[in-house]
Amino acid sequence: MDADALIEWALENAISESESPPGPPLLANAIRHAVFPGGARVRPQLCLAVAAACNAGSKSDLLLSAGAGAALELLHCASLVHDDLPCFDGADMRRGKPSVHVSFGEPIALLTGDALIVMAFSTLAKACASSPATLARLVPIVASAVGAPHGIVAGQAWESEAEVDTQTYHRAKTGALFIGAAEAGAASVDADPAPWRRLGAYLGDAYQVADDLRDMMMDSETLGKPVGQDAKCARPNAANELGPRGAMAKLNNLIEEAAGSVPECEGAPALRKLVHAQASRLIPAGVARALA
Repeated sequence: MDADALIEWALENAISESESPPGPPLLANAIRHAVFPGGARVRPQLCLAVAAACNAGSKSDLLLSAGAGAALELLHCASLVHDDLPCFDGADMRRGKPSVHVSFGEPIALLTGDALIVMAFSTLAKACASSPATLARLVPIVASAVGAPHGIVAGQAWESEAEVDTQTYHRAKTGALFIGAAEAGAASVDADPAPWRRLGAYLGDAYQVADDLRDMMMDSETLGKPVGQDAKCARPNAANELGPRGAMAKLNNLIEEAAGSVPECEGAPALRKLVHAQASRLIPAGVARALA
């Protein structure tokens, strides 16, 4: 089973367990709507790639790192459900379909995000059932990536402040979960997570710059979600601050920094190649050509 299939299997397993025995049908349908079909699954992909670079090879290693990756993706999905609510972005599309609150109503959308957060930690606990020590290492990493003061919840909260430092805001709202994914990948196979923090930070920064460029230069139909949100909500945006070409140059530099930050290990060369290969997916070819 390749990484893509393993991630989808882990997510399907988590969602299916929440549906049996049957609970409130609207909530069950909304949870599935929020997770499937997914986006690029870049955070769990990063988690599994770091685990593989740290020489994860056994079936138990793969299942544990897949569980950690699935937990991170569930938390990401929860953040999207809440982010789309009228009290935040009021976005009516996500991943090319109606957002959860549009399809199921605001109360169910709020509860869906809550349920996904709980499901994430349940998934992590089940994946680590035979390794309590690994669970003890993973929980603080994942909790730090999503909570206060520096996780994605804090990132969302910065939008309610009168003054926002762009780097602090982006590192919390986007970068924290990438850092968590890189660290969790190492910790899931009993490797030291600390050397992997820089990789997650650079990739998170790169993903945010790419997202800012897409928000400025693409249309909502192609992107699958509303565009121009940062300008509409007066939020920091790298493409607005640096200009499109300046943002593209920053993105390319961040990718090089990310590849260079991969710690020396058996799987380092393959992971560096993967970082460069995945970078080409961040910006559609048409946008890249326009900024060349």
